[in-house]
Amino acid sequence: MKTQTSIITILIPKDAPEQVSYAAKELCHYLSLMSGEIFETTETQKDNQISLSLDSKLGNDEFIITSERFKVNIKGGKRGVIYGVYELLEALGCRFFTATSELIPYKEKIILPELNTHQKPVFEYRDLNYHEATKYSRFAVKCRLNGQHCNIREKHGGHMGYTWFVHSFQNMIDPDIYGEDHPEYFALYNGERVTRRNVNQLCLTNPDVLELAIENVRKVLLENPETRIISISQNDWAKSCECPACRASDLKEGSASGTLLKFVNAIAERLEPEFPEVIFDTLAYNYTRPIPTSGTKARHNVCVRLCSIEACFSHSFESCDQDRSVILPDGSRSDFITDLHNWGSVCDRVYIWDYTTCFSHYPAPHPNWNALQPNMQAFANNNVKGVFEQACGASAGSTDFNELREYIISKLLWDPWTDVQKHIREFTDFYYGNAAPYVREYISYICKVAEDENIHVGFQDDLSTPLFRKEVLDTLQGFIDKAKEAVNSDPIRLHRIGKAELSVRWVRLKRGAMVDNSLNIEEANKFFTDWKSYGLTRIDEWCSPETTYRALLHGLWRGTEFYFYPSDEGDEEL
Repeated sequence: MKTQTSIITILIPKDAPEQVSYAAKELCHYLSLMSGEIFETTETQKDNQISLSLDSKLGNDEFIITSERFKVNIKGGKRGVIYGVYELLEALGCRFFTATSELIPYKEKIILPELNTHQKPVFEYRDLNYHEATKYSRFAVKCRLNGQHCNIREKHGGHMGYTWFVHSFQNMIDPDIYGEDHPEYFALYNGERVTRRNVNQLCLTNPDVLELAIENVRKVLLENPETRIISISQNDWAKSCECPACRASDLKEGSASGTLLKFVNAIAERLEPEFPEVIFDTLAYNYTRPIPTSGTKARHNVCVRLCSIEACFSHSFESCDQDRSVILPDGSRSDFITDLHNWGSVCDRVYIWDYTTCFSHYPAPHPNWNALQPNMQAFANNNVKGVFEQACGASAGSTDFNELREYIISKLLWDPWTDVQKHIREFTDFYYGNAAPYVREYISYICKVAEDENIHVGFQDDLSTPLFRKEVLDTLQGFIDKAKEAVNSDPIRLHRIGKAELSVRWVRLKRGAMVDNSLNIEEANKFFTDWKSYGLTRIDEWCSPETTYRALLHGLWRGTEFYFYPSDEGDEEL
């Protein structure tokens, strides 16, 4: 049996909190992988030692690393002390690229680095729903995420408990329960109270609706004591109630967001004494995106989550010249960057819901690489406190270098001014090996086409755009071919490039059917066979791959065209 020969020891307090114990185990594990030595914890102070401890004066995500002679001290909050360990390991050359792909350098002798840093994230809430972080919560800790989708256990630092998450009106006042007897609780459209799930809102000026909402929100908070954020937000349907009272309120407030904000404020005020730690979260989404101009502001325990769903994602929010504004009650318009600037003046806790893929065609090359950092910096510069980056929500992820995008976005959520190009180089060099230069050329090229030709890309465009014309697809395929040749004798990297190639194959196949009226059935069958062989599932956010294939045969852009509305339980057929 190998005995401990390293002179480095790991100091933790007696009866250390579970987060400190976990951080110490992680440190021992990775130092052992790097050196082949056995590392263990101790409660005795020695030279050449790494000490770990919680510090109640630091925030949950904050940490301080100091170096003295032959010693490194890491102290932090319950997540911060774990982050501090990963910071030290990264200083020693480790990289945690994906849950299953880590760079652990061999070192014949580990020498403790001189490291003095005090770090806390720009954003208090950092969340995304890329496949690996949601499936592997311990990887999410390495990405320094703390949001709803990662579901990190308390011993690993925990996460911000979120109840209902979003589009919660139908959870708060269920139309299946109240719709028949109390249609007046629900929004009026074209003279009719609409009570069908998914396509209704609430009548926010009805006082009975407020009282029932308070009762039901209180009930769910009592049932979920771990809740730190609860969503009081409109359903995913872009209409405000048209009853005379709601219409008058929207006009008086200058935006439907004012009517919504008064409703959420009232709930937050009534329930604050009983739930003082809870944040009451709502949306600035579609018709509620612009701020109220009446002077209505969010209470201190209310969070407004601004959504960029109408925006162009091939250009930064601040540089894009395309009009994607929303209409105000008086008929005027407001664009996203203006709304971003404005919300900080009426809300002390602004969160962001941003979009990082094409939701109608997950595999499609999404040219947002050059916009990710300036957009994150725009959030930080406008006092945003939290960001959720919505990605491909398929159970096994997708293509389009999503592993790299997840890694880069995680780095930006921690530090919007990080060196993105350095992170891209390090990731691609390791993950794609000798194919890395061609992967980087592929990414650079698709972004350059969009930028040079001022092609605007939305969150669920079809594939008829000039961005995907034959010349562009041929060039992308050329990079893929060179990448495959470069790793022909490296089965793991070759497999990864084959997965990336599915993006070009899908766009070519779909455009052939829809634009050129020429569907190659043999190629279609081969594509779906290969797609499945990589363990991949949905191509479209709302459809199974079988439904997507059926749409291909029927000459439809999306499988959702078979259904009147994609529900939470599955597709509802017409």
